[in-house]
Amino acid sequence: MIKRISLYIFLFFVFVFAFEVFAADNVLKIDIDGNIIVSDATIISKIKIRAGQIYNTNIINEDIKNLYSTGFFETVEVEKQESSEGVIALFKVKEKPILKKLKIEGNKKIHTKMIMSKVIKETLPSYVSGKVSAKGIDIKQGVFLDEYALKQTKQKIEDFYRVKGFSGISVSYDIEYIGNKNEVNVVYNIDEGGVVKVRDVAVTGNKFVSINKIKKIIKIKKSWLFNRGIFKKEVLNDDIKRVTDYYKSKGFSDVVVNIDAEYKIKGVYISVKVNEGKRYFIGLISMEGNKNISLEDITEVIKVKDGDIYSEQVIYEVASRIRGIYIDRGYIFSQVEPFSFLNADTGKINIDFRIIENEIAYIDEITIKGNTKTKDKIIRRELKVYPGDKFDGKKVRRSKEKLDNLGFFEEIRFGTDPGEEPNNVDLVIDVKESKTGYFSFGGGYSSVDEFMGFVELRQRNFDYRNFSNFTGAGQDLSLMLSMGNLTENLQLSFTNPWIFDKPLSFGFDVYKRGHDQDDNVGYGYSEEISGGAFRFERELSDYWKGGFSYKYEKVDISDIVSGAIELTKELGVNNLRSGQVSLSFDSRDNVFSTTKGVYFYNSLQVFGGPFAGDRDFVKYFSRVSVFLPALEKSVVEVKLRGGYSDTFKDVDEKGIPIYEKFFAGGASTVRGYRERKVGPIDTVTSDPIGGERMIIGNLEYTHSLIDFLKVAAFYDVGKVWGGESSDATASGFKSSIGLGVRVKTPIGPISIDYGWPLDTEVGETDKAGRFHFNVSRGF
Repeated sequence: MIKRISLYIFLFFVFVFAFEVFAADNVLKIDIDGNIIVSDATIISKIKIRAGQIYNTNIINEDIKNLYSTGFFETVEVEKQESSEGVIALFKVKEKPILKKLKIEGNKKIHTKMIMSKVIKETLPSYVSGKVSAKGIDIKQGVFLDEYALKQTKQKIEDFYRVKGFSGISVSYDIEYIGNKNEVNVVYNIDEGGVVKVRDVAVTGNKFVSINKIKKIIKIKKSWLFNRGIFKKEVLNDDIKRVTDYYKSKGFSDVVVNIDAEYKIKGVYISVKVNEGKRYFIGLISMEGNKNISLEDITEVIKVKDGDIYSEQVIYEVASRIRGIYIDRGYIFSQVEPFSFLNADTGKINIDFRIIENEIAYIDEITIKGNTKTKDKIIRRELKVYPGDKFDGKKVRRSKEKLDNLGFFEEIRFGTDPGEEPNNVDLVIDVKESKTGYFSFGGGYSSVDEFMGFVELRQRNFDYRNFSNFTGAGQDLSLMLSMGNLTENLQLSFTNPWIFDKPLSFGFDVYKRGHDQDDNVGYGYSEEISGGAFRFERELSDYWKGGFSYKYEKVDISDIVSGAIELTKELGVNNLRSGQVSLSFDSRDNVFSTTKGVYFYNSLQVFGGPFAGDRDFVKYFSRVSVFLPALEKSVVEVKLRGGYSDTFKDVDEKGIPIYEKFFAGGASTVRGYRERKVGPIDTVTSDPIGGERMIIGNLEYTHSLIDFLKVAAFYDVGKVWGGESSDATASGFKSSIGLGVRVKTPIGPISIDYGWPLDTEVGETDKAGRFHFNVSRGF
C-alpha cells in the first residue's frame, strides 16, 4: 500500500515537472520591434510561428529567411524571452533605407530621360504595399533600397551605352544618407568615355567570296559620310558567325574566320582573316530504313543531287522534308538522321539518310486551350482531324489554316501530348484570342469616293443566344454608315456560317447606298439604291463551296449629264429582282495575308425572268487568283477576272442597265487610267457607259519590308467591250505598269499606287501617270 502511494506521488511530481517544462517552451506571444514602415500585421503574415505553439528553432530560422526574402529588411533577429507563463518571441528588425531620389550625373551624350526610360524603369523593382512590381521603379514614391538591383542597374547602364557604341563606358554609384532619416539618395556617376569609330575594315585570305561581299555580310562598318561606323565589341562574334555561315552555305565546311580589332588614337581598325579551306560537293545519296514509304515518294522532296554544293544546313533541311512526308502519313514518331562521309576517291561528300519509321500514331483526344470567349465547337468544326483518326500532317496544317482564316485568334499552336496507348497522342490546340468586336469611326480618302467618314459597329464572333456579352458563336453582325463627298452607304449585315450544325451558311443584307454625279470618277449620273438580299452557302469539300442568293433592289437614276445619249434611257426608277448561284475554290493559306494558294470564284446571276422585276438579263462573273511565294517575304499574285452579260432575247429592249454593266480603269482594275475610263464612252460627253463583256489581268509582286509595310510592283491589262449602240466608242486592250506601297496603320490599311499607262485613253491623245490613293477602315 505504501509502495503504491509512493508511486502515485512520484508520478504526480513528474507530471508537474513536465507541465512546467512544456509551459516554459510554449509561445505566449509574438512581439515586433524596430519596424517603422512595414506594419506588424505584414510581418506576422510572413512568419509561421504562432502564439500557443511550442517554440521551435527550425521554424524560427525559416521565418528569418522569409522576412529577409521580402527585401524590406537589412537585419532580422529573434530573441527568446522566457517567463513562468511561457516564451515571448521578439522579432527585432532593421528596415532597409527608403530610396528617396535617383540621380544621373556625368552623362553628356545621352539624355537622363533616355536612361531613365530605357534602363532604370526596366531594372529596379518597386515595392507598393509589400508587393513587387514588374514595371520598374517609380522615383516619385518611396521604395526600399535594394543594392542587388542597384548593381544590376549599373550593369544595364553600361550595356546600354555599349550598344550605342561607347566602348569606354564606366558607371559607379554612391548612396547618400539624408540626415537622421532612414532615407537615401542614389547617384549614378557616368563616365561615358566617348564613342569609338571604325576607321577601316580589311579582309584577307578570301578567294572565292569577294571583299565587298564580306563587308556587306558583317555588321561592323567603316565610318564615313553616310554611316557613323560606331564600334561595338559585342558584334564581333556575331560577324564571325555570319561570315562562317555564308561560307558553309557555299560548300566551305572547313572555313575558319577570325576578326581582330586594333585600337589606335583615331579609332579602331578591323581585320577580317579568312582561311577558306576546301570546297565540298555532294556525291552519292542513299537511303536506309524506309519500308512503308517508297523511295520514289521520298526522292520527290530531296531536291539535291550529285554535284550540288554541300551544305550542312541544306542537308538537315532535306532530312526535315523527308520526316515531313512521314508525319503527313501518321508516322509522327519517325526519325530521320543524315550521315555524311567523305569519299576519298571522288573528293565528294556522300549522304546517307537513316530512317527509323516506328509506328503510325492515332489521335486519342483533342484538347482546346486558351479560348475564353469562343466556344469549343466553333473551333472543333473547323478541324479536319478527329479523335480516333490516324494522325495526318496535311489535315492538321489545313485545320490551322481554317482557324487562321476565322480571324478570331492572334496565335494558334498545335502540339501533342502522350496518349493512353504507346503509339497514340492527344492533339492539343492552344489559342490566344484577338478582339473580334469593335466600334469604330473615322474618315478616309480614296481616288474613287474622295473624302468620306464612317461609323461601324461590328462583332465577327457574334452569338445572338449569349445575352451576357453576345460573343462566342462565330456569327458575323455589322452595322455600318458611311458618308462622303460623293457617296453614302447604310448597311446591316448578318451571317451565320453554320446552321443546323452543318457547314451551311446563312446571311442577309439590308442596305441603302448612293453615288453622286462626278466626271472625275467616271459617273455621268447620280444613283440611289435601296434593297436587301439573303444568302446561302454550302461547304462542298475542304476547298469547294457552292452558294445561292436572292436580291431585291430599287434603283433610281437621276441628274444625268446633259447631252449623254446613252445615259438618257436609264433615267428613272427600276425594280430589280435576281437570283444568283456561285461556286468557289479557296486553298489560300491565310485570307488576310496570303502567301500561297489559289482562289477561284464563279457566279451566274439571273435578273427578272422567274424572279420577276423590271429588267430581264443574265450576268456571269469569274475570278481566279494564284498566289506564289517568291523571294523571302515576297509574294507574286496572278489575277484574272472576266465577265459576260446579255439580255433575254425579245424580252428587254433597253439592254443591260448601266449600273449592272462592267467597267474598268482606276484603283481596283487597270491602274494608271481614270476611273471607269477603260471601255466604251458616250461620244458626246465622253462619259463611260460600260460594256457587256470584260476581261482584266493583274500581275503584282509585293515584298514585305517590315510587319506593317510592303512595297509592290504591278502590271495591269484589261478591256471592256460589247456595246451595241452606234453612239458608243469601244476601246481595245489597255495596259499599265507601276509601283505602290501598302501600309497597315491603326486607323486602317493605306495603299498608294502610281500607275503609268502604256496606251492612251479613248478620246485622249497624251499619256499621263496617275496616283491611286486609298485609306480605308480596318477590317
